[in-house]
Amino acid sequence: MACWLVKTEPDAYSIDDLERDGTTDWTGVRNYQARNFLRQMQVGDKVLLYHSNAEPSGVVGMGSVAQLAGPDRTQFDPRSEFFDAKASREAPRWFCPKIRFVRRFRRTVPLEALRAASALQGLLLLQRGSRLSVIPVSDAHCKAIVSMSAGK
Repeated sequence: MACWLVKTEPDAYSIDDLERDGTTDWTGVRNYQARNFLRQMQVGDKVLLYHSNAEPSGVVGMGSVAQLAGPDRTQFDPRSEFFDAKASREAPRWFCPKIRFVRRFRRTVPLEALRAASALQGLLLLQRGSRLSVIPVSDAHCKAIVSMSAGK
């Protein structure tokens, strides 16, 4: 099983929303590299949820991949902010997996703590200029973040 980190703004879709819904299609990703990561996700993979543009920004919980990525329905909806006129049902451009809520962390692991942790050296999230909303996370980094969420 792999581990991934997905970013979301809590006012758009938060850990509270995922907990309430149980599962959700992870729609709206419009970056080709992030899209390719979504297509690599396998059922059962771990997903760290990161609240961006929050006080504080940080990792707030865990999900898992419940269903492989399929076409993102928002690309076909002209009323959606994620509509893509160049996409068609025969040749979709954007994909989304279904993410399942697993648990909320006892405490948020803020970005500052992630940056300060020597165990997280090389984490893509912390690289200068990294703005991807979906990134792979090594097993060692995933374990370190989960441990930090427990206050260890």
